[in-house]
Amino acid sequence: MTKPVANASPRLLARMAGAFFLLTILSGIFAQGFVSERLIVFGDAAATATNIAAHRGLFQLGFTVYLIEMAAQVATVVLFYQLLRPVNKTVALLSAFWELTGCIIKTFARVFYIAPLFVLSGGSLLSGFSTPQLQMLALVLLKVNDQGAAMALAFFGFSTVLQGYLIFRSTFLPRWLGVLAVLAGLSWLTFLYPPLGYRVFVIIALYSLLVSIVMIFWLLVFGVNEQRWREDY
Repeated sequence: MTKPVANASPRLLARMAGAFFLLTILSGIFAQGFVSERLIVFGDAAATATNIAAHRGLFQLGFTVYLIEMAAQVATVVLFYQLLRPVNKTVALLSAFWELTGCIIKTFARVFYIAPLFVLSGGSLLSGFSTPQLQMLALVLLKVNDQGAAMALAFFGFSTVLQGYLIFRSTFLPRWLGVLAVLAGLSWLTFLYPPLGYRVFVIIALYSLLVSIVMIFWLLVFGVNEQRWREDY
């Protein structure tokens, strides 16, 4: 499977990367903004349990979309590696490994997202717990999911800084895109200390979303300068 990707034209690689990047962003916004934020109330275990029970199908759909998000992000990692390795193969590989590490952490964290469905359904294994205790346990699992996703953001920050560096050093993409990416990556590194990351999350998320939109637009519409890419290869 890697040969067709490696042999694809650089402009096609760029557009594929932009398409999967777009799918990653859209699925993440849907699962987080329209499902998790709507159903989970971190300060109220009973309200969260009630919301999940009343919208069980939506909650399960959120889990499915989270998995689609991670699958799309893994594809994006591979395509960005192929696109940027002519600049510096070692740095591109390190960036890919850091982002894949974040993907693994975030995917594993989603186990704790879906687990409350089993907890809240009760069953013989949980018969010794009262309803409020089960609701609190479900909320704790959701908080672990949230913390796992936050941990992954720090790895994405390291990866994005390196991607920005590679874009800045390249001759086939605009340098200003690299500067924007480096700043976005540095902002995600605030999650090395989660309390700080959560405090400035709204600002970081809005800026990173703007950078992502610009990056996706450039990759889909303009792609890369093929001649210069091939000269660097």
